[in-house]
Amino acid sequence: MNTINYLFLQLFLNLALFGRTKSDPDPLQDYCIADPETPQEFSLNGAPCIDPNLATSSHFTTSALSKPGDTKANGFNVTLTNRFNLPGLNTLGLTMARVDIDANGIVPPHLHPRASEVTICLTGFLLVGFVDTSNRVFTQQLRPGESFVFPKGLIHFLYNYDSLEPAVALAGLGSQNPGAQIASMASFTSEPSNPVEILKKGFQISDLNAAWIRRNLGG
Repeated sequence: MNTINYLFLQLFLNLALFGRTKSDPDPLQDYCIADPETPQEFSLNGAPCIDPNLATSSHFTTSALSKPGDTKANGFNVTLTNRFNLPGLNTLGLTMARVDIDANGIVPPHLHPRASEVTICLTGFLLVGFVDTSNRVFTQQLRPGESFVFPKGLIHFLYNYDSLEPAVALAGLGSQNPGAQIASMASFTSEPSNPVEILKKGFQISDLNAAWIRRNLGG
């Protein structure tokens, strides 16, 4: 391989790797305020924009994260910013989330396929952690004002180890649409259902165990 071909190959590989590790595409304008009135008739990375001359400060502010979420169903609640409650966030490649967790509640092991996450504990006491691809676990206790980073695509959790008081955390994620997949729900409550043999062999459990877990998770 001559030098020119080698450099071209290196450039191609670098661009390919860069494209795989980038988050959301960079915007081509200062801002693109989401237009909730325009129907999305085809798939877009983001949402259609309003005329920038119609932009106001109200498009860049929200009170969506100011109120506690309803934790009755799962013991936790995640409130996300989106193009409806914070339209000025459209195309900027980030999302904010308020996480409310009951006493001894947990945000179960889950992952975000399109975003890294940084979480700051606002109130309460949290145990947080993630598992890397070599199955090494990293955990940390967080007190108010302390932060922790979860790398993109890795399984992580937040647990409120205070048995008396709820906890609140604020998270920033590096994508407008980070996605979220809870490991247990994806395995046991998928539609259509995963074959029971896959669950039995994958988790080393019995038919009764699989049925019990499915039932408890609402599957």
